[in-house]
Amino acid sequence: MNKVRRLLGILIGGFLGQVFVNLLGLAEEISLEFNKLITNNTIYAIIVGAVIGFLVVPWIIIKIFNMINQFRTDLEEIPGQDILFGIMGLVIGLLLGVLVSVSFSIASIPRFGAALQILVNLVLGYLGWTLGLNKREEFLKGINCFNNKNNKDDENNNQNNEGQVVENNTENGDELRATYKILDTSAIIDGRVADICKTSFIEGVLVIPEFVLEELQHIADSSNILKRNRGRRGLDILNKIQNEIDIPVLISSKDYDDIKEVDRKLVKLAQELNGQVVTNDYNLNKVSELQGVSVLNINELANAVKPVVLPGEEMDVKIIKDGEEPGQGVGYLNDGTMIVVDDGKDHIGEELEVLVTSVLQTSAGRMIFAKPKYKAQKALS
Repeated sequence: MNKVRRLLGILIGGFLGQVFVNLLGLAEEISLEFNKLITNNTIYAIIVGAVIGFLVVPWIIIKIFNMINQFRTDLEEIPGQDILFGIMGLVIGLLLGVLVSVSFSIASIPRFGAALQILVNLVLGYLGWTLGLNKREEFLKGINCFNNKNNKDDENNNQNNEGQVVENNTENGDELRATYKILDTSAIIDGRVADICKTSFIEGVLVIPEFVLEELQHIADSSNILKRNRGRRGLDILNKIQNEIDIPVLISSKDYDDIKEVDRKLVKLAQELNGQVVTNDYNLNKVSELQGVSVLNINELANAVKPVVLPGEEMDVKIIKDGEEPGQGVGYLNDGTMIVVDDGKDHIGEELEVLVTSVLQTSAGRMIFAKPKYKAQKALS
């Protein structure tokens, strides 16, 4: 491929050299006589042009291809919905530009008519593109309202005897937009995000940055068996999300060479996409919030949906180890909630019926304090 670029550079450079010498009026007819050949301006121009083309044109071709590939990559990260509405706005803007040019006879203006016509088309085309992108949600909302209204009328006509009414879900002002949910390594390895997506509690597009994939790959290749298993579990979770769950997934190649920390890259990407970071990392959670980035913390969600436990409730728990205080035993509920049982040390390895005495909610989770039910009954009797 490099040889082809060099050859192309020689041909283009030689041709431009001949054109240049012709423009200067220094061209001479090429003769096959040696004395005239070595002093011929046209020959010199072709040789110099070919040398310059040999050196410069391949570099220009590489730059052009890199720009095209970068443009293609950036375009792939833009949702199809945005591209569609942008093109629609661009077409409308260009049509308005033509109408304005014809209505005011801009093209007939002496000297500057053609330039003004091009300028008007460029300005209105750009305005159409930006308005199409910025107002797409309102357009979608209007279309959805219209469709829902038609559906409502049809169902009311078909079901007048039953008196059924179709509610328009968009009357509450709900915005129809697909938000970007950017996954970090901790959320992927944790695995619960796949189950959450499966239940349709997360909407929008899941964004998996390539720098997160690289970090996950490094963990999966670790010599530490625990880290290696965690990394491989994360890769399995991603495969499950892509192949088994009906949710859009975008692998983003966007990277920031000037930023080394993955957490900072995630925050930067979320700011650019106006998306939300999905994480279990407490520090990333706080940093994101400080920089105005919305965060979906899976641990916080898990704590929020845990069943409410009130003092005085009874439950069964298996005591598996002793606690920090003398005589305490520790067990866990199925959702991972720790239960500290007073006087439970003597029942390690046993299933014990306990009575809840208090509940402590912390940023790290929830702790339940209890005591054996039989001892509570003895105290009351």
